[in-house]
Amino acid sequence: MSAKALFTLPPELAIDTDVARRIIAEFIRGQLRQAGFERALVGLSGGIDSAVVACLTAEAIGPERLLCVLMPYRTSSPASRADAEEVVGRLGCAGTLVDVSPMVDGYFGAAIAGVGGGEASAVRRGNLMARMRMAVLYDHSVTWGGLVVGTGNKTETLIGYTTLFGDSASAFNPIGDLYKTQVRQLAVAIGVPERIITKAPSADLWPGQTDEGEVGFSYAEIDRLLYWMVDKRRSDEELAAMGFEPGFVARVTRMVATSEFKRQVPPIAKIGPRTAGIDYLYPRRRPGSARRSGG
Repeated sequence: MSAKALFTLPPELAIDTDVARRIIAEFIRGQLRQAGFERALVGLSGGIDSAVVACLTAEAIGPERLLCVLMPYRTSSPASRADAEEVVGRLGCAGTLVDVSPMVDGYFGAAIAGVGGGEASAVRRGNLMARMRMAVLYDHSVTWGGLVVGTGNKTETLIGYTTLFGDSASAFNPIGDLYKTQVRQLAVAIGVPERIITKAPSADLWPGQTDEGEVGFSYAEIDRLLYWMVDKRRSDEELAAMGFEPGFVARVTRMVATSEFKRQVPPIAKIGPRTAGIDYLYPRRRPGSARRSGG
């Protein structure tokens, strides 16, 4: 059985993967060119999203200009590390491993009564892991001389299944407009290892954690709803007429609405005549300007 046959694909979410690859390749090259960089970094978890982004980046700029950083925690799945190492080996790009356990455990092992104290919850530890990993990536962006490439998909961005300044941080994101089921299509097309495509998606933040188990829906279900709700702008009444259960629609609508703050840059109180990011906008790099580090 092919990898494509092992996951459910809502028919309305089918994409032309050849076109998507061409658009994304030019996007990656354009973002690097605009910022004055030639190299890129990807945090490689062993999951499908980061594997797809690593493959697309290597395809766009060449594996010699890509650094993949593996950042396991002590409870991370050994299989995830092995999958990430396989991607690095197949691409022939540079790879490095940084164990984030001492950073995370060092923080939670200290006297932190002022920030909650007691035994840290799995969610709290998971959020810190995500932010530590991004800190590591941005530090490596200085020594590698490249930009950090994002790996978040459209599904997770819309429902807020991201950590601010953690996995949501990046210089640019090639797959941010692709739903999870579309990322899987692309993974099949570019030859991501089948084991990565077919395993249960997981942020690997704690043992046994899976994305679908935590969210409570399958990606096929939620992607189809989000497509009609967001892309096609169907009303609640129209969604119900299409067969979507009203309680499901209401819950996803709340998730999208309450996570809007995660999708916006921090608002600035406008006081002066020209405000950075509002009415004072320039490309990332102008001709003749000095290039700074990726972070």
